[in-house]
Amino acid sequence: MASLRNLIRAFSSGELAPEVWGRVDLAKFQSGLATCRNFIPLPHGPAINRAGFAFVRETKNSAAVSRMIPFSYNNTQAFAIEVGAGYFRFHTQGAVLLAGSPGAWVTTHAYAVGDLVSNGGTNYYCKTAHTSGTFATDLAAGKWYAMPATGEYEIPNPYAAADLFTLKYTQSADVLTLTHTGYPVQELRRYGATNWQLAAPTFQAPTNCPTSVAASATGTGSTSYQYVVTTVNQANLEESIASAASAAITNNLSTAGNKNTITWTASATGTPIRYNIYSLSNGLYGYIGQADGSATSFVDNNITPDVSKTPPINDTGFNDAVGNYPGAVAYYEQRRCYGGTANKPQNFWATRSGTESNLSYTIPTRDDNRIAFRIAAREASAVRHIVPVANLLLLTASCEWRVTPVTSDALTPTSASIRPQSYIGANDVTPVVVGNSVLFAQARGGHVRELAYNWQAQGYLSQDISLLAPHLFDYLTVVDMAYSKAPYPILWAVSSNGKLLGMTYVPEQQVASWHWHDTDGTFESICSIAEGNMDVLYAIVNRTINGQTKRYVECMHTRQFSTLADAFFVDCGATYSGAPATNISGLTWLEGKTVNILADGAVVPPQVVTGGAITLSVAASKVQVGLPITADIQTLPAAGPIDGGMGQGRLKNVNRIWLRCYRSSGILAGPDFNSLVPYKQRTTETYGSPPNVVSDEVEIALSSAWQSGAQVCVRQTDPLPLTLVSMTMEIAIGG
Repeated sequence: MASLRNLIRAFSSGELAPEVWGRVDLAKFQSGLATCRNFIPLPHGPAINRAGFAFVRETKNSAAVSRMIPFSYNNTQAFAIEVGAGYFRFHTQGAVLLAGSPGAWVTTHAYAVGDLVSNGGTNYYCKTAHTSGTFATDLAAGKWYAMPATGEYEIPNPYAAADLFTLKYTQSADVLTLTHTGYPVQELRRYGATNWQLAAPTFQAPTNCPTSVAASATGTGSTSYQYVVTTVNQANLEESIASAASAAITNNLSTAGNKNTITWTASATGTPIRYNIYSLSNGLYGYIGQADGSATSFVDNNITPDVSKTPPINDTGFNDAVGNYPGAVAYYEQRRCYGGTANKPQNFWATRSGTESNLSYTIPTRDDNRIAFRIAAREASAVRHIVPVANLLLLTASCEWRVTPVTSDALTPTSASIRPQSYIGANDVTPVVVGNSVLFAQARGGHVRELAYNWQAQGYLSQDISLLAPHLFDYLTVVDMAYSKAPYPILWAVSSNGKLLGMTYVPEQQVASWHWHDTDGTFESICSIAEGNMDVLYAIVNRTINGQTKRYVECMHTRQFSTLADAFFVDCGATYSGAPATNISGLTWLEGKTVNILADGAVVPPQVVTGGAITLSVAASKVQVGLPITADIQTLPAAGPIDGGMGQGRLKNVNRIWLRCYRSSGILAGPDFNSLVPYKQRTTETYGSPPNVVSDEVEIALSSAWQSGAQVCVRQTDPLPLTLVSMTMEIAIGG
């Protein structure tokens, strides 16, 4: 009977599907795993058990689905927005935003949208600007929105529960733009910590053009002249449409001394910085000059109209009725872009350069005009996503398109070239951009794909990035995605089976490692926002608590801990920190559940939460309480240089293993998950204190189990950290 020692140097390839366990020729096989459950493979090799999820708040209505959308102004001002049927809520720093103390309602007061008042013990949000008369009348008229009695700050929205997961969004500074083919475009604007407003933008050039335009002639003649005037606004230098009324007069400006004087009345709205004057020439109004914003007249002394510059014309048929609402949105080259209405699913629009809502154009076309085109495709698939990278990418249900300029460096109405890149198709889940690569959920088949530029092909190539882990995706769909940059680069995805999938992703190092995570419940929606020096994953988790369905907002805790007492490896959990205590109360959201407990770094036997509390036998000043997490790793079948067959066809037994660990505790190992033995790590610690974490190579003698694969299982069930750096196995080979 022969024996060998097999060293697994890293676990950075993540979980591989059973169908590829025979591919011992793959480099990823050398660092892959058969099971990677609630463990995260790191890019540099180790595998760590994931941190737990901390309880934040129950959703407004646990009986209905809701969704998480990120809002990140900067690293210190980021929110995970809970989007539910008819409302928005805002979560940050592991807590929900509260309304504070609104002022009392006053009868004679002018209220603006976003104002908060208290009336009859209830807080209200002003939906419509008005001067109050009778509160009951204003409330019945829909001018006020009642906030929860529990104090959460929330504002109303028009969306139904069935439409939440097909909402698309993009952000610029404090403005989050939301689109859906069933609703007009909406802008969620943040004006202050507790001043958020939702409104529909107006997609047109400014309409504050001058009124009462007139012309008077100095001299005589029979030539007809006609003039219009536009306003250039001081706020954003946008030009208005032409005055509705034109000024017509006859004269002969080619005669010396003859001239036409154009006069107008300034609009009552907006502050003009100047006026542009246009004269009719061969059917087009051509530019002839400017006047200062304080002027109300202009003299035409035979100026030749420049018909290459004409007044703006507002587009029609966009966002103005059911069927004309766009379903996709993004920013690209200082334009806000839209695509995929119900009536024109393959159409694309982009605002005038430097504007957010101006869809005007001119005749002839200028480079800063709005862009509008229809994709000429083989299949009538709607534009589902607009993704800005080095080029503009349009993802539909059947194809991926690249929009590039062909006659200039910038995308303009006349330079846009639309070319197909691949024929895969994307589903409605918002894609994730990592560097210059786009990760998107496939329309059919449930896999995740990577769309990246390839200089050899001179275009974007799509590849199945879940190719080696199809068992996590086949016959399922991805329903939500998010990306965390720090401390580890991970793509998170919610599967239709309620599992949370993760992919450690470092494309420049060819690292794309899948792992999966479960909990006592199902994941429904996720988002990632920056909080300090790390990205925090927020999730909505559907749990059964005391026989009732509950949907909780939870956030993944940091894995960083200075002492073992700070380690947080429980789900739906919370931390007690204060004077030593034996009774830990206030756990009402875990009523009836069996919870894991870490008290001052020591593992306490699990307890059932009764009356919202647990009781410790020894008082502790720092207690972590929450649902248990079972974290499992199983190695791939052993393969080595044995009789030319890599050990296939011969029974094997793993006698012992050596695990190189880092800051770890509570290690269980065995030949299978039913035959686990603990590593006894207590040495010289004081009686009653928890064992010290191990940062060393540990030896574990396993139960005997002759099997074909010689696989090793490692499990963590305690609320403790476990970091596996490498594993050496002593394998006995049968005849």
